[in-house]
Amino acid sequence: MSGPYRTVGVIGGMGPAATVDFFAKLVAATPAQRDQDHIRVLIDNDPSVPERSAAVAGRGPSPAPRLASMAKGLVAAGAELLVMPCNTAHAYASSIRDAVPGTPFVSLIEATIAETLERAPGARRVALLATDGTLEARIYHEAFADVGVEVLAPVESEQRRVMAAIAAVKRGAAGPEERSALRQVAEVLVTSGAQALVAGCTEVPLLMSDPELRVGDTSVPVVSSTDALVTQTLTAARR
Repeated sequence: MSGPYRTVGVIGGMGPAATVDFFAKLVAATPAQRDQDHIRVLIDNDPSVPERSAAVAGRGPSPAPRLASMAKGLVAAGAELLVMPCNTAHAYASSIRDAVPGTPFVSLIEATIAETLERAPGARRVALLATDGTLEARIYHEAFADVGVEVLAPVESEQRRVMAAIAAVKRGAAGPEERSALRQVAEVLVTSGAQALVAGCTEVPLLMSDPELRVGDTSVPVVSSTDALVTQTLTAARR
């Protein structure tokens, strides 16, 4: 394909609002003076992908076959690079890579960790707001451990509040109550020693958009996994 960017394929729909948020931020971040300066983006917004947290817990079907099929379809349609704005689905990232071995896949997890290390270079403990599936699969726990960083996750009662907020975004009903709940959970984690806050679910940045969280005299960076993926996508898409 011609142009300064590779065609990007988005494995989306998990959920739709998070996919829209990623695309809007990608468009806004692209240096462009006219339509032709933007990236060609192919989006498969498929909300029928089996529920990821249920699959990780062994309570539902694996999304791996559907994710692999979406990847193949996007590549067949012209995608030269794949991204997936869903953290939990990265527990099945190997299925995507195996399905299209010659196509680069930008890892949301790796992008978020790189962004965290850049914004909080001395951090040794980070708070993680994510789905049950992401926590149970330990995607971030293991990846952060590789760079010497400990992950602090909410206790069970607080995690239920996180999941309720995420669910509200998915059904289009999130508001001040959900924003307040997430902030309260985050504040507890910062008080417990977290030196950065990772929005490790792409619904979370739709409720927490401030770049920093202040708790008393302490201020920590809030790392949006969506924003991190946008940054890495732009870098990877350049020819």
